[in-house]
Amino acid sequence: MSAIDDARGLLAGLGAGDPLGVWSSAGRANLIGEHTDYNEGFVLPFAIDRRTYAAVAERSDRMIRVASTFDPDPVEVDSAALAELFAGEPGAAVARGDVPEWAAYPLGVAWAALRGKPAPRGLDIAIASDVPVGAGLSSSAAIEGAAAAAFDELWSLGLAPIDQAKVGRTAENEAVGAPTGIMDQVSSIMGRTDAATFLDCRTLDVESVDLGFAREGLEVLVMDTRVAHSHATGGYRDRRDACERAAAAMGVPALRDVAVSDLDRAAELLDEVTFRRAKHIVTENARVLDTVRALRESGPRAIGELLLASHASMRDDFEISVPELDLAVDTAMSAGAIGARMTGGGFGGAAIALVEHDLVDEVCVGVTGAFEEAGYGEPRTFTVHPSDGAHRDA
Repeated sequence: MSAIDDARGLLAGLGAGDPLGVWSSAGRANLIGEHTDYNEGFVLPFAIDRRTYAAVAERSDRMIRVASTFDPDPVEVDSAALAELFAGEPGAAVARGDVPEWAAYPLGVAWAALRGKPAPRGLDIAIASDVPVGAGLSSSAAIEGAAAAAFDELWSLGLAPIDQAKVGRTAENEAVGAPTGIMDQVSSIMGRTDAATFLDCRTLDVESVDLGFAREGLEVLVMDTRVAHSHATGGYRDRRDACERAAAAMGVPALRDVAVSDLDRAAELLDEVTFRRAKHIVTENARVLDTVRALRESGPRAIGELLLASHASMRDDFEISVPELDLAVDTAMSAGAIGARMTGGGFGGAAIALVEHDLVDEVCVGVTGAFEEAGYGEPRTFTVHPSDGAHRDA
């Protein structure tokens, strides 16, 4: 069965009323621009053809009941009690055990979307997904986007797509307690077929940039290392704190305001580790702009070296790669990929490679063999295609 059928089946199993509809949102792969989002910089992700579905039925009371194929036990909260549930420190409800982490995503979206509004009639929501969890493909933003699209329509909230993305970010930052930026939500909700989403994370200006992968016979190969990661863990927070320290030392609001030409001065002001963290952000912002320019002027085959430079920066300066990711990137390049890099928050997850269609199988075999030879667990490899963002499916 497909994920949309799983969502419908789960809703029926709850004994819910007739479904009002099914909404979905996409996972995302980040072509380039890692950890630049919370530094008010530039990112270039794209929505992928792996989606999370939310089948929804109306209730006669104010309860919001969420169920997921991730967990057999539904979670139920009165819509009037959401503010109390998510009061206090970010992620406190999850830390206290009041709500499981998976349920904090859709319930957090409901809370963020309803702030200052009367409690609406309740809903039964059944969630199923084919976005791999823990692979750096933003399964969390896909949940948020599907929930936001459903709530927006059913509660007549009138949220523009960028406002739905803001609601998703608020849910992730405050309800779940993961200190992420807004890139994932914007890409998941606002994606377009065979295009990337060029986002200025300071102004929230969004442009679609044609990728031309389909036209050029290119595939994006995901190489999921299956090394689990979590944005709520300390490594992500440490990197964010280092960026904030660097910006303060440089006298700017965010590292977005530091140019490559300012790095010599930064090296004098910052300790060695903080400087390398800042260097990644500054050079990564420049690489995003260069990638957009290359795609528009020369096409997708011109971006390979930028992808590789991005991975080297994350490996050496930001130190968020792991040996499995490095091996996947190196092996893909040896097998003929145009470019490759880790994608996502790091410390595990997946790498992507831009590969000629006829070479995909060869690259997959090479990566799997290299992992076996190194004694690593078997990776999961599959192609993804730049796709549309959030919408109603039925």
